[in-house]
Amino acid sequence: MKIKISIPTERIQNPIISESIIETGISINIMVANIDSTYGELIADVSDFQFDKIKNALESRGAIVSILDRPIHRDEEECVECGACISVCPMNVYTFDEAWNVQVEEKKCIQCGMCIKMCPHGALKLGE
Repeated sequence: MKIKISIPTERIQNPIISESIIETGISINIMVANIDSTYGELIADVSDFQFDKIKNALESRGAIVSILDRPIHRDEEECVECGACISVCPMNVYTFDEAWNVQVEEKKCIQCGMCIKMCPHGALKLGE
């Protein structure tokens, strides 16, 4: 499952991720990481059965962990099926089906936001 790990300013200097991995022995696949001296946000993949253990370890160190079960929302009424999202998505979340309708595989989404910037009709929004 995909998870979002947010590290608040007061904890950013601590090795939260590495300590949690070492403590639990759980490997996580970091897909996107935006970290600077003031804030950190990561999108990672972790197996479903290991989620609770790694979540507890991360949260005990001050991180905020949430499941990305619906990382992107497409407004069906606004979408004109132009395919602009297809061309920029690094994870191939969007594809055309045989009838040239845009199909979405939300489980692949890493919330990079490229599709949102590209959509000419504002039909895409990040989920929570």
